Amino acid sequence: MNNILQLKGRFDQRPNGSKPGSPKLPKGKNVEAIHLRELADQLAKILTYWQSNTDIEGALVSVHYKHIVAKSNRMKAVLAEGSKAPTESIRGAKFVWEKDADGKTIQKHVFTHFVKLNTIEKSIELLDKAATVIESQYGGSLSSQDCQKIADKGEYSSNDIVSKSAFLKTVVDGNYVERFDVDRANEEITQDSIITIYQTGVETKKLLAKFGIQIVDDRIIDGTTLRLTPDEAKLLYNNASYLVAMSLTDFAEINRDDMSDEIEEWVDDSGLIPKPSNEPVIGVIDTQFNDKVYFKDWVEYTNMLDENIPLSEEDYKHGTAVSYIIVDGPQGNPNLDDGCGRFRVRHFGVATHNGFSSFTVLRLIRDIVAKNRDIKVWNLSLGSKSEIKPNFISPEAAELDRIQSEYDVIFVVAGTNVPEGVNGKNMKIGSPADSLNSLVVNSVDFKGKSASYTRTGPVLSFFNKPDLSYYGGDGKKAEDKIAVCRDNMGAAYVSGTSFAAPWVSRKLAYLIHIMGLSRELAKALLIDSAAKWDRKDDIFHRIGYGILPKNISDIVHSSNDEIRFLMMGTSEEYETYTYNLPVPVLNNAHPYYAKATLVYFPQCNRNQGVDYTSTEMDIHFGRIIINKKNKASIKSIDNNKQSEEGLVTLYEEDARKMYRKWDNVKHISEEIKDKAVPRKAYDSGLWGLSIKTKERTVTRTKEPLQFGVVVTLKEMNGVNRIDDFIKMCMARGWLVSKLDVQNQIDIYAKAEEEITFE
Repeated sequence: MNNILQLKGRFDQRPNGSKPGSPKLPKGKNVEAIHLRELADQLAKILTYWQSNTDIEGALVSVHYKHIVAKSNRMKAVLAEGSKAPTESIRGAKFVWEKDADGKTIQKHVFTHFVKLNTIEKSIELLDKAATVIESQYGGSLSSQDCQKIADKGEYSSNDIVSKSAFLKTVVDGNYVERFDVDRANEEITQDSIITIYQTGVETKKLLAKFGIQIVDDRIIDGTTLRLTPDEAKLLYNNASYLVAMSLTDFAEINRDDMSDEIEEWVDDSGLIPKPSNEPVIGVIDTQFNDKVYFKDWVEYTNMLDENIPLSEEDYKHGTAVSYIIVDGPQGNPNLDDGCGRFRVRHFGVATHNGFSSFTVLRLIRDIVAKNRDIKVWNLSLGSKSEIKPNFISPEAAELDRIQSEYDVIFVVAGTNVPEGVNGKNMKIGSPADSLNSLVVNSVDFKGKSASYTRTGPVLSFFNKPDLSYYGGDGKKAEDKIAVCRDNMGAAYVSGTSFAAPWVSRKLAYLIHIMGLSRELAKALLIDSAAKWDRKDDIFHRIGYGILPKNISDIVHSSNDEIRFLMMGTSEEYETYTYNLPVPVLNNAHPYYAKATLVYFPQCNRNQGVDYTSTEMDIHFGRIIINKKNKASIKSIDNNKQSEEGLVTLYEEDARKMYRKWDNVKHISEEIKDKAVPRKAYDSGLWGLSIKTKERTVTRTKEPLQFGVVVTLKEMNGVNRIDDFIKMCMARGWLVSKLDVQNQIDIYAKAEEEITFE
């Protein structure tokens, strides 16, 4: 086995030097004056509506696009307020699926803007003027060739009607926009609900009071997310359904994990386990903990519920079983001995076994994390029976994402199970397993097959969830399940994603605390280890990138024919890059297959709906090519051509599908084929890594954002070339260190020693 290498050196940074040219229509597209007139008429009707409805002191306008649109193709002129871009007024985004003229179902973007009434008036005027120019100068239809002549050659003679710049922007807006509307929610509310309203010009409590809804601060999160009773929700829907951006039932039920009645007596009591010392601490947020179990000294327990809430014996079983796996799971499950040792647990009981208020848990989690800053890994094995919504992230997941963006922590979240009695063949995962920054874990049986109770992603119809899978038990026999201690009666045998997640929490905590890796590198290394060379794309939505190896040794080492190395960086400009990675050459070729995994923790905005992640990092990794102009570029292993000069811009749908655009985990890999053909070594013989960073909104100030990359090179002929690689890297100025397990254990033990001053 080879040790994993850490490469430390300088990444270069450069701003985006390209400047957008004049707006142009896509090749072969036409914009007709009649379409612009129709858009103007729709805005006129919307204006009339909001002139008589003044509750929000402005207007909500939903812009329905013809398909999924890239950030660069969203409106430039229509609905612009002064010098501001129209994107600054976006308050929400969603997908709709509608049939085209041929009956084919098309996925489309819908953005909801909040604007002033005079902005609508100016937009109507602008659309009418552009339509007039097209009618008078171009026979009612402007072609892409005509548009290009105006943009490139200045062939435009209607400045007295509308300026060339405003005309081109309006025409391009008209090409992508299908219609304008005032969208309304129409759900039936029968239970307490968590409802998010659009941000408008009126403070939330004052706005709700207009509709007879009196609400206190304790029932509001982030200014626009509210907990409402059924009667309050009905008032809102009846009076202002246009305000509702998203809603879901508040009281979620914990997925019922299968717990058999089969009990075996433990061989011994607390003598089986030594007293805890300086082992790493993992945080557990779950149901309650039974402090009578043999490993109780390893768990610091706090009941976060009101002391007046009665607790039964059942309220302790789930949480105790989860903490057992983290503390001493390998003892009862020797077939899953991961070599990670034992961990201490700080256990917070936030729920009972039969249900809990999502809103209450939302408020508790942030407080718990903020007061326990020494904990880096949090296990959350609670989940909703309900499926996630297709157009927005759950409030629970959004709160986890915000916490992970703001604090240096990571959550391991169970992928949720199919409820008992439900046919869940294609049932979507439940919240908070839609948290993008979290490491979401699904379950497989001991044969490596997806468990019978497993639910599926993706999230927001695009993001890959779960991230990976692990063994959570499945079947009728005790040997097919996970052995846990949940009381002082003996061993119980259970199965569920709840009991797969804590095994992954152990490995993650080992990488962060013992091996000293950042959360970015630790998450990337686990995903890279799960993503086998022969994986199939169709397993993404149920198993994730793959099944994690059982033993930590298989994660912190690579096989003898592989070179695996880690790189950390911080994106401060548009591009963060190095063209200085030497890869061994044999007979003028690189005899390697390559794969790479990128992980970062972006800020997220639930109010933006399907446009949830605020930052995109685009990875390019591969051989360096020097062109005739002596300019270097990367020939990426996945043939990624995004953002390259002189190339046709990809459609947004293709960029998302092929290159995971806007996903905060990127895994790219070459396919291992029966006949190995080494890659040609170009003149430099070097490889490069480039991370290109883009922000979703123009108003957000770009802040430095840390990322982690794991690269694996697999020698095609099975030869171990790691020593050659190390020497070549050192010769090019890289600081290369081996991830030595025993050395890191010694360092951790020394760092955790208590010093007594005499």
